[in-house]
Amino acid sequence: MNGHSQRFGVQLFRLIVLVLVSLPAIADPLPVSSFSQLPQFERPSLSPSGERVAFIQNIDGENPLSVLSAVDLNSGERFYLLQSDNESIKINWYRWANDETLIISARYESRHRTTKYYSTRLFAMEYDDLEATPRLLIKPRRTTSVNTGHHISQFQDNVIDWLPDDPEHIMVAIDLDRQFLPSVYKLNIYSTRTKRVEKGKREVRDWLTDQQHHLRVGIATDYSDGEKTILVRRTPEADWDELFRYNSFEDAGIRPVGFGLDPNLLYYRAYKDDKLALFTWDLRDDNKTEMFSDTDYDVNGRLLYSPVTRDVIGVSHSHSKLGRVYWEPRYEALHNSVEKLFPDTDNYFVSFNQTENAYILYTENDFTPGTYYLGNREKQTLGKLFEQYPDLKTSNIEHKLVSYQARDGIDIEGYLTLPNGQGPFPTILHPHGGPGARDYDGFDYWTSFFVNRGYAVFRPNFRGSSGYGYEFAQSQMQSWGLAMQDDLTDAAHWLVKQGVAEAGKMCIVGASYGGYATLMAAVKTPDLFACGVSFAGVSSLNQLLSTSRRFLNKKFVRNQIGDDSDDLRERSPYEQAEKVSMPLLLVHGEEDRVVSVRQSRMFAEELEDLDKNVEYIELPNGDHYLSIQRNRHTFFQRMDTFLKAHLTK
Repeated sequence: MNGHSQRFGVQLFRLIVLVLVSLPAIADPLPVSSFSQLPQFERPSLSPSGERVAFIQNIDGENPLSVLSAVDLNSGERFYLLQSDNESIKINWYRWANDETLIISARYESRHRTTKYYSTRLFAMEYDDLEATPRLLIKPRRTTSVNTGHHISQFQDNVIDWLPDDPEHIMVAIDLDRQFLPSVYKLNIYSTRTKRVEKGKREVRDWLTDQQHHLRVGIATDYSDGEKTILVRRTPEADWDELFRYNSFEDAGIRPVGFGLDPNLLYYRAYKDDKLALFTWDLRDDNKTEMFSDTDYDVNGRLLYSPVTRDVIGVSHSHSKLGRVYWEPRYEALHNSVEKLFPDTDNYFVSFNQTENAYILYTENDFTPGTYYLGNREKQTLGKLFEQYPDLKTSNIEHKLVSYQARDGIDIEGYLTLPNGQGPFPTILHPHGGPGARDYDGFDYWTSFFVNRGYAVFRPNFRGSSGYGYEFAQSQMQSWGLAMQDDLTDAAHWLVKQGVAEAGKMCIVGASYGGYATLMAAVKTPDLFACGVSFAGVSSLNQLLSTSRRFLNKKFVRNQIGDDSDDLRERSPYEQAEKVSMPLLLVHGEEDRVVSVRQSRMFAEELEDLDKNVEYIELPNGDHYLSIQRNRHTFFQRMDTFLKAHLTK
């Protein structure tokens, strides 16, 4: 840590004179590095008083660094607290515990014998004490392990309650007593002393407190058979009672997400007519009340709490008008006032101080990079704090939500982004990772890069994507390479039929599961695409299943992809490498802890042995998220060259 401080000026403008100016469209391709740079600033957070803001700054150059900084907004003084090269140790997250102290989670790349995995540690640091070493909050402690007889907790950053009325303590859940069974502790962030509140029991993996800071809910998961049990204390003094039980392999189930100010009201998500909805469960009489649902999409956003009342005021929902659904009129009024100032962007409050007078606003849209603003309701001021991608500017590209029909009649949604000019365009089919994830609208640096190069981009939410109901999401189970892949093939044909793309002028580009889909396209439909780019893709499902056996969730992986080795071979690109005929660019991080680098290594070797057109790049120390700046630059530069060679010739 190299700590020092400097003056930091924050521009503030009166609300009545703040004007957004649309910038002209980008006429010429920008440097690759404009898109492959990490966000210059990210994750700003206000202290409880609102007098300080912490944020990450990513500094490019010969020795790129991610720096955690804090600024005193009264004096303008900036304090550099921690720095990371994002290689073996990364700043995972941070939060103000009180107005002086930040709690910081660090993520480490760890290994046991040949098994690589992530682990986390929790630190505390005063925002202005530049000479101090961050305090490790949980001391190393060996506990009973089911395999080795001793165990050091892998994840040590699970804070379940920030105890805002007790600035010296937080509440954490960690398996100090027995491996994989977290107990709950009250932790002093200065002395690092712990006091156990509840011992781990009955396969409980997750704990919830109410707004009065009493431990009230335990979510038990039996990894051997998928059984989930929701345990509850109906009052803080009561014994644990079974509230709900289901099998996660077979049933939709429910998920508790938090308490209202009324300690008897438990908020939970459950399915209503196949779509996730938000409900309350009154623990006094078991009365259930629907709070919000959407007939077309899952309601799977987070609860919104007021720092003042500490009650639930709404829920985030990407398909609502504001991206938030409020049941407190004053918050909706505040949000609507911001919408009037920024009518052309999506606008979100990302941080409030304790009185809700100071706030940080984030704005973006599909073609405008994110910008953070610092607001003060009392002073009626709002000013730009910083931009995420200052080298990128607004461009007038066409971006829209569309749907197409798969071969069996299922409607599939996706986001289509077109460059300037008349089609057909050279086109990128860009399947997301997961696969239990989805694409949304809003700024995406991959899409912006592709469009700046003159490519159309289509991001389909194929079967297995989240957000479209239980049946749609469950259709991924043991279906990798089957209907999910057909959805992508049908998307490509639809793009040609719509005049967006031209046969033979499409490339499929994906990461993680999207990388698997790219490789599977090279096997199943090699004549449909001119080329494919896979970052951190899976090539062998048997290998994926074998790797999962080292982890606690191995049966969940088996339930997801299947366990019949012959069937897995049929759905694995590695086992059918001889069918590949299109050029492939394979890129993988050397230290990827999510998808083993072996998945790309062995596929590249097999393709080279078969004399296929393949280029393989291994990123030194690289992870699953392109966190290291030089690796992100390398990947985007090589991808740019590869796409030019195969899509613009």
